[in-house]
Amino acid sequence: MSLTLWNSRFSVTLVRQHATILMSSTTKTSAANSSHYILNNFQSQQRRNQTTIMDKGARRTSQQSGRNPGKTLQTGRNSLESSTSDTGLNVPPFNHPHCDRQAMYQQPVRKVKPVRGNYDYDLVVIGGGSGGLSCAKEAVAHGARVACLDFVKPTPLGTKWGVGGTCVNVGCIPKKLMHQAALLGEAVHEAAAYGWNVDDKIKPDWSKLVTAVQNHIKSVNWVTRVDLRDKKVEYINGLGSFVDSHTISAKLKGGERTITAQTFVIAVGGRPRYPNIPGAVEYGITSDDLFSLDHEPGKTLVVGAGYIGLECAGFLKGLGYEPTVMVRSIVLRGFDQQMANLVAAAMEERGIPFLRKTVPLSVEKQSDGRLLVKYENTETGEVDSDVFDTVLWAIGRKGLVDDLNLDNAGVLTHKDKIQVDCEETTNVPHIYAVGDIIYGKPELTPVAVLAGRLLARRLYADSELRMDYVDVATTVFTPLEYACVGLSEEDAIKLYGAEEIEVFHGYYKPTEFFIPQKSVRYCYVKAVAQRNGEQRVYGLHYLGPVAGEVIQGFAAALKSGLTIPTLMNTVGIHPTTAEEFTRLSITKRSGLDPTPASCCS
Repeated sequence: MSLTLWNSRFSVTLVRQHATILMSSTTKTSAANSSHYILNNFQSQQRRNQTTIMDKGARRTSQQSGRNPGKTLQTGRNSLESSTSDTGLNVPPFNHPHCDRQAMYQQPVRKVKPVRGNYDYDLVVIGGGSGGLSCAKEAVAHGARVACLDFVKPTPLGTKWGVGGTCVNVGCIPKKLMHQAALLGEAVHEAAAYGWNVDDKIKPDWSKLVTAVQNHIKSVNWVTRVDLRDKKVEYINGLGSFVDSHTISAKLKGGERTITAQTFVIAVGGRPRYPNIPGAVEYGITSDDLFSLDHEPGKTLVVGAGYIGLECAGFLKGLGYEPTVMVRSIVLRGFDQQMANLVAAAMEERGIPFLRKTVPLSVEKQSDGRLLVKYENTETGEVDSDVFDTVLWAIGRKGLVDDLNLDNAGVLTHKDKIQVDCEETTNVPHIYAVGDIIYGKPELTPVAVLAGRLLARRLYADSELRMDYVDVATTVFTPLEYACVGLSEEDAIKLYGAEEIEVFHGYYKPTEFFIPQKSVRYCYVKAVAQRNGEQRVYGLHYLGPVAGEVIQGFAAALKSGLTIPTLMNTVGIHPTTAEEFTRLSITKRSGLDPTPASCCS
């Protein structure tokens, strides 16, 4: 679209429909100097797209790699020369790992015409997780011949699982179920305050909980297999590795199988890391093992303070166990640090201790079966130790590139991830990647699902929609949940300058907390916004109950150009916690007390 078109008086509805993915521009004019609201919104978003992804990096499905700020890659990719797609179209190179919308739409969409008979399949997807499966099923729906390779290597403890990837088997789903179990336990005890006669002897049964969670997971595995069969996706339970750029070798139970394809999508995801210290692999476990653990975890040392570590520590405490969180540097790296520290403080208030500025040195198994962990304070150098029943490593995740033999296909990697352009294309034009395996993008299941689906539509359905990785909402399911969308306060200041940012904030009191007299000390919301002009909202942050349900709708509003005046003129639903965003009126700059005096006025 030209600048003239954007300056024309189209309706807000039309602009919003195109704002998420289809925006483009040929100007770099500063948004602060623009007099046109629509152009202002777009240019601000364009700069955020460039800077946010590079500064904030990917955000989920792995602890540190999913939440850490993205590290800027080298400016160019030497091997990313101008290339020719399968249609013969000369495609200019992408000399940057992260794309803004202007650069994105200056590049033509690569079209793939299936060459029937020359290959075994039009598309082979390597990886049976959320992103790979969504891509495979969408491609089949548009006439492609598709196979999906999926293989899970057992953990050092021997844990393995079925089709569906991390989210279904050892991630989002079992985590949310155990989080819910912990919340229910808390609610049972609160029920007494509401007049219910509750037996004080009520306690959780770890074995029953694990069985229930695993039964649900197995049902999802089964439904997924049936769905692939019904949709005519050939499922191959084998470990795939490249022979050349159009051929892979699949290691099966009964031998090997060579498969050729015109196009490949790599969607292998990642697995938890182990520290390089004595006893880590032999005696420690990860989130891959926790949800099917055949014994109570007991007193647990959670090493790592990313979202995985905090979530696990949270539900373990809610189930009656004794978690301790070991923090090497900061809590929830990549998130708004004010909110991160409030999350940690709320957990400490609930009795979860934090060992700060501390790293583990070794893990030894004692004669009684318990684990002696030695650790060091990185500031003082003091060495200490304690005994635990379980040690849970939550120090980040590693992309599963090692078994793929990517060198045989000519695909470049950065550390343990794959670099892609704005169409999820690697440096090899017919090989793509989606999900947690790609470098510098949010590591979240819904991101992988949509990216895979849009990729398949571009390849086989003449679509031109690209994935928009900016302003993706996410939730940390700690006991007091934290959800956010958009920029953190730190990143907004870094991008626009402190004098151009206004932060509206406030504490609040959830109605349901009153009667059981639950702590409301850390229930808090804030909106990070443009200080002048239209006061565009750059980020929303919420700490409180059902955070994910609250932030989802606001995420759509933020991507559609939400402003502070719009937010303040929206009538809230009362009494809810979501309405607190519509009641924001106090700024940090004002110095006024953000604590409410009344709930209804």
